[in-house]
Amino acid sequence: MSVTSEATTAWKGSLFEGSGEVTFTSSGIGTFDVNWKARSEGSSSVTTPEELLAGAHSSCFSMALSNALAENGTPPESIDATASVTFKPGTGITGSHLNVNAVVPGLDAATFEKIANDAKANCPVSQALAGIDITLEATLA
Repeated sequence: MSVTSEATTAWKGSLFEGSGEVTFTSSGIGTFDVNWKARSEGSSSVTTPEELLAGAHSSCFSMALSNALAENGTPPESIDATASVTFKPGTGITGSHLNVNAVVPGLDAATFEKIANDAKANCPVSQALAGIDITLEATLA
């Protein structure tokens, strides 16, 4: 069975002066403002495609890591993962940096790093982002 997720963006105006709203239509979780200024300069009140992508990457990686750890016989107590997606105007999305801190009883740091790197390489969002640099910092708590 496959699942298709949808989001819709309504944009008005030019790239630099215009703005839009992205609505998560599949889940109905909400509508969020987007604009070029937030994307190129940053914002604490307007989202960006890169922030949305960071949410997708951090959640996908966490799921892949949780599954891989369980398959290793060392299920995690907790995983805290952050994805930092970088956008450079005129160039595009240049990378995603994953920073993960996990509590995994009975697992040594070297094995955790190997499993985390495999999860980074094999989560579906990482695979979709194959055209950019993806880096990882993995720490056991």
